[in-house]
This record gives sequence, structure tokens and C-alpha cells, in this order.
Amino acid sequence: MGVEGKVVLVTGASSGIGKATAIAFLKAGSRVILTGRRAEQLEEAARTAGAVPETCLCSAGDVTNPDDVDALYTAIADRFGRLDVVFNNAGISLPSTLIDDLSVDDWRRVVDVNLTGAFLVARGAFALMRRQDPQGGRIINNGSISAHAPRPGSAAYTATKHAITGLTRTLSLDGRAFNIACGQIDIGNAASEMTDQFRTGIPQADGSLRPEPVMDVAHVASSVLHMASLPLDANVQFMTVMATAMPFIGRG
Repeated sequence: MGVEGKVVLVTGASSGIGKATAIAFLKAGSRVILTGRRAEQLEEAARTAGAVPETCLCSAGDVTNPDDVDALYTAIADRFGRLDVVFNNAGISLPSTLIDDLSVDDWRRVVDVNLTGAFLVARGAFALMRRQDPQGGRIINNGSISAHAPRPGSAAYTATKHAITGLTRTLSLDGRAFNIACGQIDIGNAASEMTDQFRTGIPQADGSLRPEPVMDVAHVASSVLHMASLPLDANVQFMTVMATAMPFIGRG
């Protein structure tokens, strides 16, 4: 089916994976809503893709704020009348920190963005997709390979990413009655602002600090576009895309 003409929401679209994926959708002919906290970066991403106003909406906001998320979905419904795909991507991480050195404030900040934010975005998408005509759509959650195996000192990040897997499975089950598909992409070492440290050295399970291979973020964007291109009677439930030589298989 492809993604041309589909209405697509990308969260965390001001940088990294979200920005690259939003640009890829725009270049593929989708109508794209870019959201993130930094309005200037959203506009810059739209310009990079050569987007025109008829195919693009940049909406700055905070995914942890229910009012911002509600306003976002109102804007989508008013502008495009429906929503076909959500890439539920916004997230943050922390430096490697043992759990007894992890502050409650930092724990809550990561949970708020990575889990509560993902819940609010998924909830709004589900509501719109359930009630639009024709009914249905697709939610793609960014899980991370930390949804499978942790890095050292990553209690908050890893806990949220394991929780995303539970959210994905629940949305997949609850969405069946409404033609709403949900899948998860688990990404490892895509080159972005979040992974700059990987090139110089990152803590390993044996206590050492070593650099790790990274891959071009374009490979993540193309993978998300593939998931989004399927008809709603087919679904990529879980996909892992990673730098081939990174220490994931056999981690630890």
C-alpha cells in the first residue's frame, strides 16, 4: 500500500530518530505532523524535507502534559480529519547510574517521558482511530533493544522500555476490534545526539568502557516506513534493527 497520502504523527521529531523518520515520511508523500518540545527544530526538519503547508503540521508541545497531547489531537482532527499512523518515539535517557545513586526526580523524569508520554500519545491516537471513518490505524512504538536486555546502570530507561512492550501487546489486543494495529521497533545504536557517546566509549557489562559501532539513522527511518506501509490486516509485531556488530547478541 505504501505511505503516500497517509496522515502520520511522529513524536520526538525535533532531532535524531524522530526527525529522520518524519523527513522520510514527508519525502515519501505522507502528510506528517511533527511534534516535539522545540518549535524551531521542527520547522527546520520540515524545511529539510521540502514540505509544503498542505502536507505538514509542526506542533510544539510536551508529551508528558495531557493538555498538550489533547490539543495536538484536536489540531490533527481539525487539519487532516483523521490519523493513519503514529510513530510513538519521544524518549530520554540518563548517564549510566547505579540504582542507589539514581535520584527519585531523575527516575520520575524518565518514566514521565518514556512511559507516561507514550501512554498519552497512544491513548489519543487510539481514541481518534477508533472513532474516525473509515475506522482504524497503526501505532508504532519505539521500544529500544533495552526492552530485551539492559545496559549497565540503566534502571529507569530499561524499566520504561520493558513497559513499552507491555503497552504494545495490550494495544495490539485491544485494537483488534477497531482495526487498529500496533507494533514495536527495537532500535540499537542508531547514530544520533543520544548515541554520540557510543563512538568514544560506553560502559560494558564487564566493567570496561569501550566504543561501540553505530548505524545510519536512515535505516531506522526506512524500517518504520516499511511497518507503516503494510495494510491493516498485516502487522510487524516486533522488529529489531541494530548496528550489526554492537554487543547485543551475547551482551554481558
